[in-house]
Amino acid sequence: MAEQSSVFDMIGPVMIGPSSSHTAGVVRIGRVARKILGCQPDTAEITFYNSFARTYEGHGSDRAIVAGLLDFKTDDARIKTSFDEAEKAGFTYTFRSVGNSLTMHPNTVKIRATAKEETIEVIGESRGGGVIKIVSVNGFSTGFNANLHTLIITADDRKGAIAFIANILANSECNIANMSVNRKGKSDIACHCIEADSGLDKITIEYLNHLSWVKKVIYIPDIDF
Repeated sequence: MAEQSSVFDMIGPVMIGPSSSHTAGVVRIGRVARKILGCQPDTAEITFYNSFARTYEGHGSDRAIVAGLLDFKTDDARIKTSFDEAEKAGFTYTFRSVGNSLTMHPNTVKIRATAKEETIEVIGESRGGGVIKIVSVNGFSTGFNANLHTLIITADDRKGAIAFIANILANSECNIANMSVNRKGKSDIACHCIEADSGLDKITIEYLNHLSWVKKVIYIPDIDF
């Protein structure tokens, strides 16, 4: 199946920085990680792979990922001073680089972020023109680009779960654009990653969160808004 594309593939985003793949895409990956964590992280370990590992300092990807974790948008002038902004906010971080990973896309970054007792791990790829692909969330394969409204549901692997979730969303007038399910093993924990054309109301999200077999619900609106 062909990968999704958008207008960003042709004209790129409105952005601060020298490169859409090394700056704008990285900011967006950082923002996704922050949305998944649910708040500003206290600490983060950031690993750049392959091309990113060799160029992240010179192209400003280090400042971009910190800016994204601070929830700055791609056109925010504070991207240039994100290290100072992080210090003001009490956010600390470390950088690592892995120059030769054959299993990773050339422009890959892994974020392990912590706030209080919550820790999340996100792996994202910057595809050019500001386009991103989030390939893993907390060890589960995903594959969303954050251009749509994204719902990530971690739940028990049980019969009828996919149909049940789809029916709940349909009753909320929410059209599913893409859906994937990844699990640790049979009858273990499953991760439902759903991209929808429209936003979800709080009542639906709260209802899903209160189901006995659902472990966690993460909702990420269109990342550019």
